[in-house]
Amino acid sequence: MREMDPDPDSIDARLAARLARLRAERGWSLEELAARTGISRSTLSRLERGEISPTAALLGRLGAAYERTMSRLLAEVEGEPAQVVRATEQQVWTDGPTGFVRRSVSPPHPGMRAEVIEGVLRPGADIAYEHPPVAGLEHHVWVREGALEVTVQDRAHALGPGDCLRFRLWGPSRYRCPGPESARYAVVVVLP
Repeated sequence: MREMDPDPDSIDARLAARLARLRAERGWSLEELAARTGISRSTLSRLERGEISPTAALLGRLGAAYERTMSRLLAEVEGEPAQVVRATEQQVWTDGPTGFVRRSVSPPHPGMRAEVIEGVLRPGADIAYEHPPVAGLEHHVWVREGALEVTVQDRAHALGPGDCLRFRLWGPSRYRCPGPESARYAVVVVLP
């Protein structure tokens, strides 16, 4: 977690407000959400008040509780996506602690089932997700540069430039960059 951007119109501030609304829409207390996600009540409270920005792992857990991909959660605070999204307009989110940089190449749209995401992991970065945000979510991971190790339900796959891994996600997953350079990859995610 990192301290949030103080700008009330920043993506972090809008995300904090959206997370609070999602919990309120379900009538869940902070305690109930903590039990569903394994995230402490105090951390959830600070996230919703906009005091801290979530890490990729925390956002993954929250997405799972709300049955949304990380991209969909972020898209809900980014506004209506256009048909053409210029590279300079694509939303970029950075997880400071892990160095994970995530670009929404094609922001999700309520009427569409697929989205394209670009990820960059610095050497040694390691991100683990306990559960998929949506059971059976289809993934296509295409490595563009560097090396990437993707573990899907306890099976590790070592990928290099040009390699593509396809899977449906039912359990835990992990993305790790063994180095020596950063890993740049594209992920196509398709809702079941």
